[in-house]
Amino acid sequence: MKKWLLILMVPIAATAAAAASDYAREWPLQPGAPDAGAYRVVLDASVYRQLQSPALSDLDVLDARGQPAPAALLDPSRPATRAPATVGLPWFPLPPTFRGNDVASISEIDTDGRLRRVELRGGGGPVAGNGFLLDASAVEAPIHALRVQWAQGQAPFDLGVRVSASDDLRQWRTVADEAHLVELTNAGQRVVRDRIELSPAKARYLRVMPLDPQARPLQLSAITAELQAPEVAPAWQWNVLAGKRVDEPGGAVHYEYELDGRFPVARADIALPGNSTGQWRIQARDDATRPWRDVATPWVAFRLARDGASDASPPQPLDGVHRERFWRLTPLGGARSSDVPQLRLGYRPEALVFVASGQAPFVLVAGSARSSRADAPIGPLVDAVRAQRGASWEPAVATLGESRERGGASALTPAPAPRDWKTWLLWALLIAGAALVGGFAISLMRKPAQ
Repeated sequence: MKKWLLILMVPIAATAAAAASDYAREWPLQPGAPDAGAYRVVLDASVYRQLQSPALSDLDVLDARGQPAPAALLDPSRPATRAPATVGLPWFPLPPTFRGNDVASISEIDTDGRLRRVELRGGGGPVAGNGFLLDASAVEAPIHALRVQWAQGQAPFDLGVRVSASDDLRQWRTVADEAHLVELTNAGQRVVRDRIELSPAKARYLRVMPLDPQARPLQLSAITAELQAPEVAPAWQWNVLAGKRVDEPGGAVHYEYELDGRFPVARADIALPGNSTGQWRIQARDDATRPWRDVATPWVAFRLARDGASDASPPQPLDGVHRERFWRLTPLGGARSSDVPQLRLGYRPEALVFVASGQAPFVLVAGSARSSRADAPIGPLVDAVRAQRGASWEPAVATLGESRERGGASALTPAPAPRDWKTWLLWALLIAGAALVGGFAISLMRKPAQ
């Protein structure tokens, strides 16, 4: 019995070993924040050089058991954002009896536009009974959210408010039509919502008014503005390629180059020694048997040295992202150079986002002719969390450790075609049946006649 169990376990063990070696290399992932749930891994040059698929499908994240974690490439066209800056805003309660839009008639304003006070007939204090006015005259950037703090010990409330913006305290435009400030408790659980999202507003003043004029006054303590965070695009990185000159019959000259990875190339530049100028055509292809294809319009590249400095043409944008292996420059307009120009290909590193589902630690794996990543719906996840936490939310950073070999060169060899075991079994049964029938026939022929 044990012998048969061992025989049955051999293919299972072989399958597990094959799955573990489906990728050529791996990089241990070091999470920057524990228990963040979702992480982003910025790809470096070593990862791009290992990848084989033009679509980067041979890139994945595996857990400690070798199971893939939900992952997908972050859209490189959507830059990350910085964490929003915050600034405290002076605030003034509006009089309970105030009606209308002309807040200027009851306000005192400095010459620089700062709000000094709002007249409260009948007294007043830190109470928002009929709404409150915010002085944002000192804020230069657009405001995209407000954080409201209130005194502890107030009765539970769900206060609906509308936020308007103005530059003169007379004409107002709505920047948040229906928001809610909430503090509720139930069975020892507390729910608090103290953030009001705005249509990004650049205005001197903001007015927050309750939707219900009879709402209980709210005891405020502070109000903070979240400024719209600028987008941050990754820095350009460059691969500098040395090429070879190719002379074709008829006198045409080309310079050919080979890129050693699946880099997301989006810009190109040319470097020649000394002063130079010329018009160039750039083409690419992924296979030496395929025709060359233009990846940008022809452009003039130049370099002029002067007084220890130099002026040079800007890099040329390509017509999209290109991951081809082979590149070609062709001088146009009769331009010739005795030197082979260096080709500089620029790219912005992409990020793979994954959900830490499974057993830690996790590894990034790359390079395979046998396995491919099934993209998870990471984009909708990121959008949903940003809607809850703010537009600047990003998955936590996970950094790459030192790479090590996993399956090596064997992972880059396509798996053998699967055998049609059903057909083999049918043929075996047919042959066995024919042999059985033949055996019966022979036994009948040898049986003596009665």
